[in-house]
Amino acid sequence: MKKQALETIELELAILIRRLTSVSTDKRKTSLDRSGYLLLRRLSALGPAGVKVLAAEFDLDISTVSRQARALEDKAYVKKVPDTQDGRSYFYQITEAGLAELTANQLSRLDSITNLLSDWTDDDRENLGYLLKKFNHSLKNR
Repeated sequence: MKKQALETIELELAILIRRLTSVSTDKRKTSLDRSGYLLLRRLSALGPAGVKVLAAEFDLDISTVSRQARALEDKAYVKKVPDTQDGRSYFYQITEAGLAELTANQLSRLDSITNLLSDWTDDDRENLGYLLKKFNHSLKNR
């Protein structure tokens, strides 16, 4: 690997993370933080899931996911559904209120991204999406 390319990637990732952190700390019109958003996206796309499955998917410990899910439950964005296979455990399922909040948050995020990338070509936007997905896949499989 070329050292210059790696140094550029390292610096640009550090800047990206800093800027994203700065933007994400702004109070938005939604009550959904990043962790809640990701949990709701997952539950909306793939259906109910237990804490162990969610923890594995997001590479987090069970206590962290439990705390995040409990915050969503307190807002009535998810509800606990008993596991019919194992009466001692349960799944989290997105509620109508959770789906509405997720949709509003996603639309807001898409609007922001649309504005940020308005002067980019379609090819550049597609390439960015492809490369981000590829990079995230590498992170997941490290």
